[in-house]
Amino acid sequence: MLSTATLTKARKRLLQMHFESGVGHLGGNLSCLDSLLILYHEYLGQDDRFVLSKGHSAGSLYIVLWSLGVLDDKSIKSFHHDGTLLAGHPPQKTIPGIDFATGSLGHGLSLASGVAKSNMLNKNSNKVYCLLSDGEWQEGSTWEALIFLSHHKLNNMVVLVDHNGLQGFGSTHDVASMNPLHKKLEGFNVDLSVIDGHDLMQIRSALSKKTEKCHIIIMNTIKGHGVSFMENQMQSHYLPLNKKQYLLAVKEIETG
Repeated sequence: MLSTATLTKARKRLLQMHFESGVGHLGGNLSCLDSLLILYHEYLGQDDRFVLSKGHSAGSLYIVLWSLGVLDDKSIKSFHHDGTLLAGHPPQKTIPGIDFATGSLGHGLSLASGVAKSNMLNKNSNKVYCLLSDGEWQEGSTWEALIFLSHHKLNNMVVLVDHNGLQGFGSTHDVASMNPLHKKLEGFNVDLSVIDGHDLMQIRSALSKKTEKCHIIIMNTIKGHGVSFMENQMQSHYLPLNKKQYLLAVKEIETG
C-alpha cells in the first residue's frame, strides 16, 4: 500500500525535477499525482495498460515510474533536456509502460478505448486505465470515444478525469463550460463516480468498484495541490518555479 512517506517523496521529487529543468506545468501534475501513485502502486497489474491522455502531466507519470524503480535518477535529471527520453509529453515506446505519445489533447480516450476493445475481442481480461483532464471534454474526439466505449460496454476500462477546473487560458467554466461534467455524462451507458481526487481512501474505493460498464471516475482536484501559492492558480498551468518559490514549495510539502 502506498505510504505517506512515498507520497511526500514523490511530490518533492516532482518539484525538484521541474525546477532543475526550468519547466512549468506543475499545477496539473500536482493535481493528478495522488491518483497516479495509488493506481500504479496498488491497482495496475503487470499486463494492464495505462494511457496518459493529459500528456502535459508527463512529469507526474515519470515520477510515479521513478518511485517504482522503472526510471532512475539519471533519467529524471535529463527531463526536458536535449536528447532526453523524458520529454515534456510522453514519448512512444522508449519508456516501459508508455505505449502512446500523447499531449495533443483529446486523443487519449480514443486510444485507450481501442486497446480495451481489442482486449475484449481477444478475450483478454486485462484492464485499461486512462487519465484525462477536464479541459479535454471540450474536444469532439473525446465525445466520439465516449460514444464508442459506451456502445461497446467496455467494462474492462476505467477512465479517470482530473477535474481541477483550470486550463491554459482560464477556468474551464469560462473557456467552454461543461459543468457539472457528471451531469453531461449521465445519459451514457457508463458507471459514474464523483470523488475527492486527493482523498486516498476515496480513490481506492472508486478503483475497487466492480462494474458491468466502463467506469468513469470524476476526481475533483486542486490545481497545484499541496503548494499554497500555486493552488487554484491558472499560472501554475505553465509557469516554472524560481528558486525562492521552489524552496517554499518543498517546505510546504514537507510540513503537509
